[in-house]
Amino acid sequence: MADHTMITNTTKPQKKKGKLGIILGAIFIMATSAIGPGFLTQTTVFTEKFLANFAFAILASIIVDIGAQVNIWRIIAVSRKRGQDIANMVFPGLGHLVAALIVLGGLTFNIGNVAGAGLGLNVIFGISPVKGAVISAILAIIVFSIKESGKVMDLIAQVLGGIMIILVGYVMFTTHPPVGQAVVKSFLPDDYGILFLPIITLIGGTVGGYITFAGGHRLLDAGITGEESIPEVNRASTLGIIVTGIMRVFLFLAVLGVVTAGHKLDPTNPAADAFKIALGDLGYKFFGIVLWSAAITSVIGAAYTSVSFLRSFHPFFDKFNNYIIIVFILFSTLVFTIVGKPVTLLVIAGSLNGLILPLTLGSILIGSRNKKIVGETYKHPMWMILFGIFAVAITTYAGWVSLQGIADLWK
Repeated sequence: MADHTMITNTTKPQKKKGKLGIILGAIFIMATSAIGPGFLTQTTVFTEKFLANFAFAILASIIVDIGAQVNIWRIIAVSRKRGQDIANMVFPGLGHLVAALIVLGGLTFNIGNVAGAGLGLNVIFGISPVKGAVISAILAIIVFSIKESGKVMDLIAQVLGGIMIILVGYVMFTTHPPVGQAVVKSFLPDDYGILFLPIITLIGGTVGGYITFAGGHRLLDAGITGEESIPEVNRASTLGIIVTGIMRVFLFLAVLGVVTAGHKLDPTNPAADAFKIALGDLGYKFFGIVLWSAAITSVIGAAYTSVSFLRSFHPFFDKFNNYIIIVFILFSTLVFTIVGKPVTLLVIAGSLNGLILPLTLGSILIGSRNKKIVGETYKHPMWMILFGIFAVAITTYAGWVSLQGIADLWK
């Protein structure tokens, strides 16, 4: 079983080369957690619907995402505390609520991630999605069963994240998208109002739920903390969003090139159809590789981050962290193989996800002014607080919309 030193130590000094690897790992763990199967479909569907105007939604969401994530990662680093502990210090019991929502949401989303991994291997090798899901789950479990699983997780996130960006970038160049038009519409869309819901949807999918804590908790577990680490944390948190944004822009432009050429996408699998139209059978295989890479890294990221929200509540969770992660992955896979993809649960989990960021970011912002949390010397910049308040306001509205969605399910 894995050596837990890498995962649990938060004070061990890091050598320069090893530190850089951890920072890159944190960047890509966050980014690849955001880039899951839903990310691919969501981006494709919005691109086909809004065409070049969708560029404005992407740009606006990236700006808000950076504001939210820099606040969260920075206070986690300065306080040397996980998100749930900060929330509990701000309001007793709030951290437990946040942890419950994140673990429940992460577990449910992981069923979809496992399904996506199975479908990816189905596209690449032609095996059944269930067999593909089981194989993918075994590979994810191996990651948390070997020595220094943290380093292995970092490396996998970097390699597969790089592969996804390269493949989607190649497809983008082959579709010859109207880049100039997309640049103009990034600032001057035809209708700002119709893009509001896509914007908050993108924000929820990028920094909602467990995702924004994936890299922040990774840096904390590796000991990259304290005021002296602020410059590195700032860069890492910003670059995590930028990597996600690059992938989103490449996919957007790739699909935009296809649909502006007059092609209509298959609504049952629009992202796969876009790749196939662009490059034929080779494009379809590329999609399989991208889908599997997105899904398996999301399986790993969701399991690692969701379980990290339990670690400070009882020594049991910290001592047996990797075992619990493995059980988390096994349970997700078992549900998929026996029941299939639980659509209603996924919809409800997605809706609840919209409620998590206002709670977590709101508690982070309050905690940033509490010297018991951040210490006597640290002062959180006011522009960051204002940026964070703006993000809380937008995501609170998104949460309200999500609650209405849950109510509609039971009508």
